[in-house]
Amino acid sequence: MGYIYILGTIIFTVYGQLMLKWRISKYGSLPEGLMDKFLFLFKLLLDPLIFSGFVSAFVASIFWMAAMTKFNISFAYPFMSLSYVLVFMFSVYLFKEPVTAYKVIGLAFVVVGIIISSRSMT
Repeated sequence: MGYIYILGTIIFTVYGQLMLKWRISKYGSLPEGLMDKFLFLFKLLLDPLIFSGFVSAFVASIFWMAAMTKFNISFAYPFMSLSYVLVFMFSVYLFKEPVTAYKVIGLAFVVVGIIISSRSMT
């Protein structure tokens, strides 16, 4: 069951990040003036899908607390790096973000690190 908690943490984290990026990009850039920034950010918070991203982050935290009851943090935390990989893959597919050799190599290192750390901690 512990791995389900880690998976839930990753899924809700990735959803929250992607939802925030998708919806915030619909509103444009942050204004220059201090009051304009405040009003802009408040307007963002009123967007139901942006709010769902914040709720998703909260749910991810609940899953993470459950995972912490099952694993040492030094074992579980490297799995959170999978969220980097998933956000990258979805950002390429959903937002048409560029794929570069440096990004792919970096993500490969992340995956190798997850494999190594998960084997050495069990």
